[in-house]
Amino acid sequence: MTRPLAIVSFALAAALSVCLWAEGAAPAAKPHAQASRVRFDASRAFEHVRQLTAIGPRPSGSPAIAETRRYISTQMAAIGLTPIEQPFDAATPLGTVHMVNLIAHLPGATRERIVIGGHYDTKLYRQFRFVGANDGGSSTAMLIELARALKNRQNAFTLEFVFFDGEEATLPDWSGDDNTYGSRHYVEDAKRTGALKDLRAMLLVDMVGDRDLTIRREQRSTSWMNDIIWASATKLGHTDVFVSQSTSIEDDHLAFLHAGVPSVDLIDLEYPAWHTAEDTLDKVSARSLEVVGDVMIDALPAIEARLKRP
Repeated sequence: MTRPLAIVSFALAAALSVCLWAEGAAPAAKPHAQASRVRFDASRAFEHVRQLTAIGPRPSGSPAIAETRRYISTQMAAIGLTPIEQPFDAATPLGTVHMVNLIAHLPGATRERIVIGGHYDTKLYRQFRFVGANDGGSSTAMLIELARALKNRQNAFTLEFVFFDGEEATLPDWSGDDNTYGSRHYVEDAKRTGALKDLRAMLLVDMVGDRDLTIRREQRSTSWMNDIIWASATKLGHTDVFVSQSTSIEDDHLAFLHAGVPSVDLIDLEYPAWHTAEDTLDKVSARSLEVVGDVMIDALPAIEARLKRP
């Protein structure tokens, strides 16, 4: 999946101060939570990861990724959103592979939109069974649950949930253009159709379910977006997860940055099970999903306010 370029600091992140839940356990209730606030449901998100891993390996162009699309579409329809398919044929080192981005719109006060994206494919491995619980599963689950949580919020901008296909390299090593096929196609299509002019910002989630979650500031991400998100993490008491050190990652946000769209990438690549047969459901934590979901929801008003400035 994504490739780290440099880690600026090797300082160890503080150990998580809260217990991590057992597989499938629901999060504890928060005494201060109010019924009226937008709430990210970690148990729902974890169940989506469970269902996705049950499908098995989901590489681009496979019957399993088509089944994954049907699952995503069914879940989004259940919350009142209708995803549209954005199909394309990608020229890869393994030949032409048919890929499909899934896009769902949640209308806001304006047609101008914020993309919330993540990839839903898993890396192709023939030597072992790779189900990508965290790498592909957590980002997909995060988008579905964020869409549900934000459905009844008064959104200042249209929110566009984009499930990218083809993020993973088809060859064993990440190099050149053999990666991020879906996000690059999305941006090129937006340029071609003129839709890029209404795209104000992009938030990317990738590998956000690790039980021992550590998210560093991605260096090439837009600085003011990083600042807002890390301020929300501090306010919510999650500095053990959103740490101050930085790293540089190649991921689906780069195509947006190259097109001039403010973008941020939330990812934990310090994950021992990354691209191994061990990236299974037991490595994913409902609490980690909740932490990221809560921080994103809390940061959204400040991101909207910044984007509304003249």
